[in-house]
Amino acid sequence: MEKYLDYSLEVEDALKNNKPIVALESTIISHGMPYPKNIETALLCEKAIRDNGAVPATIAILKGRIKIGLDKDEIEELAKAKNVFKMSRRDIATIVANKENGAATVAATMILAQMANIKVFATGGIGGVHRGATQTFDISADLQELSKTSVAVVCAGVKSILDIGLTLEYLETMGVPVLGYKTDKFPAFYTKDSGYLCDFALSGPKEAADIIRAKWDLGLLGGLVIANPIPDQYSMDKDLIDNIINDALKKAEINNIKGKDITPFLLDYIKELTKGDSLSANIELVINNAKVAAQIAKKLYEY
Repeated sequence: MEKYLDYSLEVEDALKNNKPIVALESTIISHGMPYPKNIETALLCEKAIRDNGAVPATIAILKGRIKIGLDKDEIEELAKAKNVFKMSRRDIATIVANKENGAATVAATMILAQMANIKVFATGGIGGVHRGATQTFDISADLQELSKTSVAVVCAGVKSILDIGLTLEYLETMGVPVLGYKTDKFPAFYTKDSGYLCDFALSGPKEAADIIRAKWDLGLLGGLVIANPIPDQYSMDKDLIDNIINDALKKAEINNIKGKDITPFLLDYIKELTKGDSLSANIELVINNAKVAAQIAKKLYEY
């Protein structure tokens, strides 16, 4: 396994000296945000992790090498490159073998973080069950990965472009705990309350670390969702977002946009109609998730 992995000097030092580490995905750099906001956000997330006592490890594949921790030049390369695959579980081996570039989704980041023995991961939002999945079977690979890969994922819930109720049902079926960070309400990415409840409410980073440790000590493999709501001052109007999303979904259907292409289409549409407010909210929530993930990782490494 190790022959495929390259560690940044910072991450290598953290692994040798048992320092807390937080994984970060890379699709937010290559596919999730426009240039140069993608670079700015990636670096701000790394800063938030360092400021809260942990080491950031942004994960990607560059020229077939699995990178556990990117330097600034590599982040810039990923942000500007045109030939970057949006990479999930099924893609990893092919990208490595063909020496291609791959940006890690939630599922791929979890897999590669576990290979590197990193236990906590911060992202914006996880994937889920798409609306209409009873006909299309369009269900994100993130959900199955959460059921079998032992990494705790700090996120702002799922985007309301998805079927949130079915997503939570799926996670329950797969035995994945959904823990609300200082809330019992499951967030919907841009908004604090989706109308659904979490399984349990966490009081803070120590309780989160206690539950993570107990789960794995008991041999209950698989991940956990730590649902951390967007900060109050950046939370958007739920009715506004829902109306925009419904309109965007109709346009996607008319234009036969589906599969991997639908999420970027919907996010671009939302950004356009909110005059950029959704992008600002996205940036703030992912930085907040990075901060909370670092605090949890720090407590986890005290064991």
